[in-house]
Amino acid sequence: MKLIQTVKELQTALDDVRAQGKTIGLVPTMGALHAGHASLVKRCVAENDVAVVSVFVNPTQFNDKNDLLKYPRTLEADCHLLEGVGAAIVFAPSVDEMYPEPDNRHFSYAPLDTVMEGVHRPGHFNGVCQIVSKLFEAVKPDRAYFGEKDFQQLAIIREMVRQMRYPLTIVGCPIVREADGLALSSRNARLSEAERVSALGISQTLFRSLDFAKGHTLAETKRFVEEGIASVEGLRLEYFEIVDGRTLQTVSSWDDSDYIVGCITVYCGEVRLIDNIKYKEETK
Repeated sequence: MKLIQTVKELQTALDDVRAQGKTIGLVPTMGALHAGHASLVKRCVAENDVAVVSVFVNPTQFNDKNDLLKYPRTLEADCHLLEGVGAAIVFAPSVDEMYPEPDNRHFSYAPLDTVMEGVHRPGHFNGVCQIVSKLFEAVKPDRAYFGEKDFQQLAIIREMVRQMRYPLTIVGCPIVREADGLALSSRNARLSEAERVSALGISQTLFRSLDFAKGHTLAETKRFVEEGIASVEGLRLEYFEIVDGRTLQTVSSWDDSDYIVGCITVYCGEVRLIDNIKYKEETK
């Protein structure tokens, strides 16, 4: 496995790969890797000749500078994990390498980016699109892999790829959870023992709402989740929206769409956690 820190060296290495007719997969990450990331990389390794994993804490997607400072950075441990799951190249650039000058590009994919995270984290998705587009242009992958835990992000990246006509396939991968149901997240490392117990209330409430939804209206189900989170000490709901899985727009009835997802963001102490649940699975 190679550790590469400059775009020039990365492109030279990948030009050699392409010259051999090999396919390239990309898994963009911000490091602090866990089993959820490992599952993305394993799929990337299985479906491509060469798996590239980027490890870069992207400053332009943080609207809270304190959150940026606290974000865990564990490159040595990340590389150990990535070597174990078969990554061929780890691309770990500096901020100056990725942003030699300010990136003034503005990405807008309304209405996908004007709801949920778009409301609560202004500028976040613009920063995501800045860095992901830079990675696509540097790596030129055949496929890129993203987790469905960041459900809104995945939808926006798909739309960016469509509008910018990048010649690649976006592969969405299922949420990976702890044995007790908590969605894996790099932010989980910041939870105290007591907060970790409280955080479990997020997925437990979502799972209970699946059964509840079978005999209740969408509005009743939304209230069930909101009250469930409020009943757990240490949790503070930022939002819970039940949306069309393609447009991300809120729906008012189970009959409004054939693909319905509940998206939630909750503060556990100072740690902001996201999760989602599918009430109606997408039909191909």
